[in-house]
Amino acid sequence: MATFEVYGGKPLKGELFPQGAKNEALQVLCATLLTSEPVTIKNIPNIRDVNKLIELLQGLGVEVKRTAPSECTFRASNVDIEYLTTEEFKTKASAIRGSIMVVGPLLARYGKAYAPKPGGDKIGRRRLDTHLLGFQKLGAKFDFNNRENFFSLKGENMRGAYMLLDEASVTGTANILMAAVLTPGRTTIYNAACEPYVQQLCKMLVSMGAKISGIGSNLLTIDGVESLGGCTHTILPDMIEIGSFIGLAAMTASDITIKNVSYSNLGIIPDAFRRMGIQFEVQNDDIHIPAQQHYEIETFIDGSILTIADAPWPGLTPDLLSVFLVVATQAKGSVLIHQKMFESRLFFVDKLIDMGAQIILCDPHRATVIGHDRKLRLRPTVMTSPDIRAGVALLIAALSAEGKSVIHNIEQIDRGYENIDGRLNAIGADIRRLP
Repeated sequence: MATFEVYGGKPLKGELFPQGAKNEALQVLCATLLTSEPVTIKNIPNIRDVNKLIELLQGLGVEVKRTAPSECTFRASNVDIEYLTTEEFKTKASAIRGSIMVVGPLLARYGKAYAPKPGGDKIGRRRLDTHLLGFQKLGAKFDFNNRENFFSLKGENMRGAYMLLDEASVTGTANILMAAVLTPGRTTIYNAACEPYVQQLCKMLVSMGAKISGIGSNLLTIDGVESLGGCTHTILPDMIEIGSFIGLAAMTASDITIKNVSYSNLGIIPDAFRRMGIQFEVQNDDIHIPAQQHYEIETFIDGSILTIADAPWPGLTPDLLSVFLVVATQAKGSVLIHQKMFESRLFFVDKLIDMGAQIILCDPHRATVIGHDRKLRLRPTVMTSPDIRAGVALLIAALSAEGKSVIHNIEQIDRGYENIDGRLNAIGADIRRLP
């Protein structure tokens, strides 16, 4: 288990270039299984979860050629469907949540698929009902081996269908969408997730020959086609990393410019940070955050305490609430952080309380933060990263605390952030990676 030693309390200054979006990468990589023709994907982030998924595709027989550090060409012309029943596949696929998205493409193209219950962050229940009910609507049948946590699916005679999703699941929408593009007939998905990453997947599939309408809305209509061709696709910059960098700049009173952010795809994220009192300016497609010694949280119009809550797109992504929470600890004012979607994501606040933060954990979903307004700095401490997003929030806290902090289990951070220590050290941080 690797460790960061973080020597904090130093302002940073410089430019940061966001990586390709992790959540988009996991979807579009699986979409390469839908065709036997070459698919080139650019701006692939070099992170653990994405690299593990690429290894999984190679195990399935997908030919992968790396043409540049962040660019690969995939050719799924000799897929070994029986690989999915091997112990090697079960072990590798159960380690990453993105592995579940191979099911839709394989069902559509080969009429069968297998999948272990996927892994990922330990942030509460993350059920797969939306995926499986959607496949059922298309005519697929599935069996779940409770003893081995293993799904078997068959879909030789799938047909397009109307479905109203029980939740606007991003991965569920992507998985069903990929199954529908090669399924005969018309499929209508209502209450579909409409995040930019789902829009990107739709645009990629259309460039491969799929027929999809309603892109960007929560009502998708797909007319199945017989086959898809190759394409070239570029992944968006990661909005979660961009938000993390905005929070980092505020907490450490740093002057940071985040380059090439695809601002139009950030949705409500910039305005949510402005409500926290963080000043920044947009320069072309860059975000410049000047050094701020103080930032003050807004209240609602009637003077009541501000609530920052997650919601399906175009609401605020749940992946950034950990960052908002840690940023609030040094703000002037108070805020209620309401994590609606996951029940265990706020349990990392005990580490921040140990550092001197004033936080009241109301229940598994809500925490009230009373900001210090920098009158009391966070104390360095020893902590363990529980998941990707909490891990980077703890890293931000450690960078703001004067002295040496230690963060264990940084493999969690590496799952979602590419070379985070190297990039932050380049602008003045002092983060040391220990084996």
